[in-house]
Amino acid sequence: MADRLIIVESPAKANTIKKFLGGSTKVVASMGHIRDLPKSKLGVDVENDFEPQYINIRGKGDLIKALKKDAKKAKKIFIATDPDREGEAIAWHLAKILEEDKSKITRVTFNEITKTAVQKAIKEPRNIDYNLVDAQQARRVLDRIVGYKISPVLWKKVKRGLSAGRVQSVAVKLIADREEEIEKFIPEEYWNIYAYLKDKDSKKEFEARFYGKEGKKQEIHSKEEIDKILKDLKKAKYIVDEIKKGQKKRNPAPPFTTSTMQQEASRKLGFTLKKTMSVAQTLYEGIKIPERGTVGLITYMRTDSTRISEEARNSAKEEIISTYGKEYYENRFYKTKKDSQDAHEAIRPTYISLNPEEIKESLTRDQYKLYKLIYNRFMASQMATAVYDTVSINIKANDYIFKANGQNIRFKGFMTLYVEGTDSQEKEEDKMLPDLKEKQELMLNKIDPKQSFTEPPARYTEASLVKALEEKGIGRPSTYSPTITTILERRYIEKDKKQLMPTELGKIVNKLLIENFTDIINVEFTAKIEDQFDNIAEGKDEWKKMIREFYGPFEKVLKKVEKELEHVELVEEVSDVQCEKCGRMMVYKYGRYGKFLACPRISRM
Repeated sequence: MADRLIIVESPAKANTIKKFLGGSTKVVASMGHIRDLPKSKLGVDVENDFEPQYINIRGKGDLIKALKKDAKKAKKIFIATDPDREGEAIAWHLAKILEEDKSKITRVTFNEITKTAVQKAIKEPRNIDYNLVDAQQARRVLDRIVGYKISPVLWKKVKRGLSAGRVQSVAVKLIADREEEIEKFIPEEYWNIYAYLKDKDSKKEFEARFYGKEGKKQEIHSKEEIDKILKDLKKAKYIVDEIKKGQKKRNPAPPFTTSTMQQEASRKLGFTLKKTMSVAQTLYEGIKIPERGTVGLITYMRTDSTRISEEARNSAKEEIISTYGKEYYENRFYKTKKDSQDAHEAIRPTYISLNPEEIKESLTRDQYKLYKLIYNRFMASQMATAVYDTVSINIKANDYIFKANGQNIRFKGFMTLYVEGTDSQEKEEDKMLPDLKEKQELMLNKIDPKQSFTEPPARYTEASLVKALEEKGIGRPSTYSPTITTILERRYIEKDKKQLMPTELGKIVNKLLIENFTDIINVEFTAKIEDQFDNIAEGKDEWKKMIREFYGPFEKVLKKVEKELEHVELVEEVSDVQCEKCGRMMVYKYGRYGKFLACPRISRM
């Protein structure tokens, strides 16, 4: 008989923590959630103060029996599900289902699966945090009400089986709005002039760009303007007018949060959000390393904090100084943004001694790539500033001015190890200019006018959409990946290379939701709801009160929309293709894979 029973979500996590505890401890997995709202109905009693009607998840009967049996035998039960709202809710459901004496059940959490962290957590158990549970319940109930009440409107107007999600619909709206901007965009003409100049002494050529006239910046919008400038420059002498030398410093990026990890893994590794979170989960829960057994390699991967522990900071310091030298180390503290939950540390390696190269053979290709990214990002965050020597040169040609800029890295600092990616194509690189002197004359090799046109805003990628969702306060670390995965799976959006675009179905659904549920499907409202969930988690608000305040106005809008749509039938778009069987013109319908042709006699899907 085990004195202690520890319940975690997954077998991998169970295997990792088993070795940190004595033989009288049994570690078992709940395999995620064990109770949830039913799929077949609303599952929320709106007549009885929004009481959720939880049921045991189908197929988990035998597992529940086994958990109850283990609980009966144990003297003490520790529920060690993940350290976030979702994990707290799973712990609460487990406590409910085990039906054991409350004093027998305690809650433990750890941000990393290491011997020190697990043993410390077991020594300092706590009660279940009902504020966190209530915040998760509020999200679950609100999302269920919105999804199950609005979806029938889509069935009436578009197609049976469609569904509307609260956060997902706002994400689709962002993508559809961007597409509309692109479609309405009118390109504007502009020109640049590049002068390719040569230093007479070194014979080195460099590029200077047209700036303006008589010290003022001038924009060029037509061929006529270009022709006039080129005519004026025909016999011009190119004289170095002013040289400014300086220094530029660049600081490292903070350690990863969920959002920044997802963005960088998308940019640098080409991972989808779903893949990033799946691989990160395996690194967190534990990997078998020769002579060390199963080891949790990273801290918890759902976080919006950039804070790191003093212990991790000291380990990084030792490693940086011994590998690169004292001048490469800098003790850095990162400010966590004001609306961050800051419940956990940033995402970092749990053991600095486990260098990615040394454990490469124990990892899959994807695990190695992501672990290396996390490891290097964290180490770089504690390294010295990079320093560039810069030079800026003004060159006069009659009354016109050209500018040339150069830079040369003097001290690489953190850039020795890691440089943050960007969504733009431009790369920062060294650009050396010859050693010029003021008033010296330069040789003109070539003058090159280039016509360009302004470009529409770029479509969202998974990385830039996560960035936008985070900046607008929509969703939290645990929701970015499932939100984007869901709207891709529902085929409301599609991916072309890395770009996200609304499908025809997505555009129709988005238009219908905006027209009928303006107040719900908008960015500000969704961000405000997230703040309310945070207030509940902090004990500042009561979850049912929040749902009551939401449901009153929502029900009025719903009734109005339902009444307006009472006699509305979906008007089908007729094609110019004749049905071979009945001779009538075929109509366009919308399925999982978009638009298709069907016989009008076939009943609506």
